Amino acid sequence: MIIHRGHRVVAALLLSVVLLTTACTPKAPGRFDQAQKESTQQSKGLAVAKTATQGSEFNKLFPKASDGYQGVYTQEKKGFANLKLKKGGKDIALLSISDTTGTPAAAKFSKSTKKIGGYPAIEVGKTQTAILVGKYQVKAISSNPSFTASDRADWLEKFNLNGLAKLK
Repeated sequence: MIIHRGHRVVAALLLSVVLLTTACTPKAPGRFDQAQKESTQQSKGLAVAKTATQGSEFNKLFPKASDGYQGVYTQEKKGFANLKLKKGGKDIALLSISDTTGTPAAAKFSKSTKKIGGYPAIEVGKTQTAILVGKYQVKAISSNPSFTASDRADWLEKFNLNGLAKLK
């Protein structure tokens, strides 16, 4: 009986030592720890400015869908709103308005030589057209090859650009 107690005491003592040493050992960084650290640091500089316009203010400025097109509002948050443009049940384009306050987005328009609706315009790749109305970027992104650069420009002109220019 004394031998069994001795084994129990030794086992309990060894278990305590193992738990104590593993609990106090610093944890080796996991394979995702560095990525988490970088993404957390990046988002600090990209946060939406406190003075950004509420996304709900933009909804009334989007063009009304017509000629067989349907518009579906898909996202609205501070500084941003977008509308998915559909035709025949298929996604054709994504239209958006974003507040560029606190972001470098407006800088890309400084060398623009093209205008749409009287505002500086740029092409981004082969599927995006954007204009800058004051501090607001208005963008049309083709999600179907049938929606061309000309279509994007036409839809950008359908926005209530004067109303957007008056927003503060």
